[in-house]
Amino acid sequence: MRSISLFEVLLMGLERRSFPTMKIDIVTLFPEICRAPLSESMMKRAQEKGVVDLHIHNLRDWAMDKHHIVDDAPFGGGQGMVMKPEPIFAAVEDLKRQTPNAQRSTLNVQLGNPKALLMSPAGRRFDQQMARELSHEPHLIIVCGHYEGVDHRVIEHLVDMEISIGDYVLTKRTICGR
Repeated sequence: MRSISLFEVLLMGLERRSFPTMKIDIVTLFPEICRAPLSESMMKRAQEKGVVDLHIHNLRDWAMDKHHIVDDAPFGGGQGMVMKPEPIFAAVEDLKRQTPNAQRSTLNVQLGNPKALLMSPAGRRFDQQMARELSHEPHLIIVCGHYEGVDHRVIEHLVDMEISIGDYVLTKRTICGR
């Protein structure tokens, strides 16, 4: 029996609704990991039908240094490396700017304030109720964590919600966004 992904659960709610397209922006260090599964099956049909307007972005595109570095030691100390806040803030703020607060119609999409989500093992566990809630959002910006996580300032000042997909280990957190 095949497991159902985060996006497929969201789509189950989306396909039943009769209001405009949902825009989903995914910000990740590994866009190709997301691109392949999200261009197949239910997600492919949803994009073809205009139910979802999906964009996958490489976080390194918002890194300001010559080498596009996105990791650093944790602010305040600690072990391991975390994702730097600057590229994440730049990416999310840029994507939000592309969707002004004054609602406007783009590609048949009525966009309001985007909801920024962080995929994180420390987040609220994704379940059917959350899928229903998120299916009513016009625009989701999903940030996929990596390394030992993200700089805590991102959680405190940028994202609206941290989401966990369950209690298991994956090779890359980007996969949890599928």
